[in-house]
Amino acid sequence: MVRLEKVNGGNIWDILELSVAESQKSFVADNRTSIIEAYSTVSSGGHAFTFGIYDDDTPVGFAMIGFGTDEYWEAPPEIAENTYNIWRFMIDSRYQHKGIGKAALKLLLDFIRTYPCGKAEKCWLSYEPGNTAAERLYSSFGFVPTGEKDGDEIIAVLNL
Repeated sequence: MVRLEKVNGGNIWDILELSVAESQKSFVADNRTSIIEAYSTVSSGGHAFTFGIYDDDTPVGFAMIGFGTDEYWEAPPEIAENTYNIWRFMIDSRYQHKGIGKAALKLLLDFIRTYPCGKAEKCWLSYEPGNTAAERLYSSFGFVPTGEKDGDEIIAVLNL
């Protein structure tokens, strides 16, 4: 059964060992970078939630949720103000194509809909052009591209 567990001192090393396939490495930052970004966001007054994705007791992925912006985010997209975002989402290459990503994304949206940082009307994410697997997954949940970009990445939005 797929579940989320907050990244903590007991599981961080397992989460840091997870990785996507070589051909996917340009699509998502490594988990070490993501956890550092989450720490620096929280330490500067922002909001970030890091989760290990588990299949029963096996760590199989990583996700990070953000809310709003912080003072160090240079040129955030307009959609970022007072909204939730799925900042990072990855399933280890050994566990892809088993339905885990779809189950985990549902759990992430369930968490977001508890509004841990306050009520918001939208959730957004971004993905690299050419990442058709991510595009299909996100659109299956109702995320719609806005035509805007975050750097080179396509922004898609879901009404909560």
